[in-house]
Amino acid sequence: MLEPSLKIIRNALGSARAQRALCWGVLAGVLGGCDKPGAAPAPSATTTAAAAAATSAPAVASAPPRPPKPTRPSEPLNVLFLTVDSLRADMPWAGYAREIAPNLTSLSKQSVVYENHRSVSSYTAQTVAAWLSGRYASTLYRTGYFFTGYSEANDFFTETLQKQGVATLAVHGHMYFARGKGLEQGFDIFDVVKGITFDAQTDNHVTSDKITARLIELLSDKQYTDKQFFAWAHYMDPHDQYLKHAESPDFGNKNRDRYDSEVWFTDFWIGKLLEFAKSQPWWNRTAVVLTSDHGEAFGEHSMYKHAFEVWEMLVKVPLFVFAPGAEPRRIDKPRTHIDIAPTLMDLMGKDPLPGFLGKSLVPEIYGAEALDREPLVLELAEDSHNPHRRAIISGGYKYTVYDTGWRKLLFNLERDPGEEHDLSQKEPEKLAQMQALFEATFGKIPSVTPYGGATLKSGKSANGPSGPPKTAAPKTAPP
Repeated sequence: MLEPSLKIIRNALGSARAQRALCWGVLAGVLGGCDKPGAAPAPSATTTAAAAAATSAPAVASAPPRPPKPTRPSEPLNVLFLTVDSLRADMPWAGYAREIAPNLTSLSKQSVVYENHRSVSSYTAQTVAAWLSGRYASTLYRTGYFFTGYSEANDFFTETLQKQGVATLAVHGHMYFARGKGLEQGFDIFDVVKGITFDAQTDNHVTSDKITARLIELLSDKQYTDKQFFAWAHYMDPHDQYLKHAESPDFGNKNRDRYDSEVWFTDFWIGKLLEFAKSQPWWNRTAVVLTSDHGEAFGEHSMYKHAFEVWEMLVKVPLFVFAPGAEPRRIDKPRTHIDIAPTLMDLMGKDPLPGFLGKSLVPEIYGAEALDREPLVLELAEDSHNPHRRAIISGGYKYTVYDTGWRKLLFNLERDPGEEHDLSQKEPEKLAQMQALFEATFGKIPSVTPYGGATLKSGKSANGPSGPPKTAAPKTAPP
């Protein structure tokens, strides 16, 4: 490519010399002589007047105006929704020193990256439902078990897509998704990797390669890609157990080292998926959204793995969006997963569901000013193993309430991002302010008691409804 470029430059230079020589020839005929090209001509009244006329003459042509920047997608997009289990916020595109995700790091450079993003919870079963419903788990009809099931009475946005003729595809790597938990509502294809077994304690399988292979198979089928599609892949490998992979660099043997190998391996297979996607005719009208269900603890607050609490290392997760026509940039305004469902629907040109509790990020993805959306809401709904935890974030402070209020914590995240210094006793005025905001915020979020009979962490029984109350049939007048 270099030689043709040099040839074009040489031809342009040669043409410029010829034009300059012609100019001097014309001037010589009109003015009776010229200095050699490259030398300044002797000034005269005639040349001065000519120069002044040339200076004051209007431009013959001007550069065409630049087209306005798009404020949203130029057409409804497909969405490739990639979620990686247990992916922490401290990834290479956020400053982590190890190059554990080269493919996603490359994609992030072409994307809108959210630098201060959180999941709404710290546990998969509650987060995935928030993605699909645009609501907090506590507001949904759900069972009280740790591996939460969701009633068909809940309204998932995939059901609306399916009714409107959109192809809805999903591939997963854990048996939780295959155990009748109600998450498949609205999906044409809802696959779990074949040959894996269920273990309530951990993830024993390597599945990133299989997830990618199955999704490529589905997205090679024109019955799905000749129309608009929504494709979701939930990659599991960074979830414990943390395994080292032969394909990955050897980062060491500690938990975080082996976790980094898992992230590298997952990134490798996501890279294969993206390589395939970029070769397809539908790529230029497809958005890619990358996030995680929760973070992971490696000893912070004496915790390991995830769930049970809403500490920052458990809820801070990546989010970036690659969308046609959206210029890469970074947004530091705090956001949470409550905005995921409205954003996915908006990217696809669909109206939000009436029950959505968040707002679309599409305007700011396409360059609009990112405004405050505080207070942010974090919640771990009580179930058989998780205690009830609720938190709000506003003005740089995080306020966490345990259960019905027996413990309350206040942190200044700007000065203390690791939540190591509780200010609830030192700043009573701020505590009272945050308590009032907490009550007002959660007062607007309808809570539903779980159903199914499980004994909850508090000892109560999950005896709530599995759906809205049935409306009594109107009485008919006697004949």
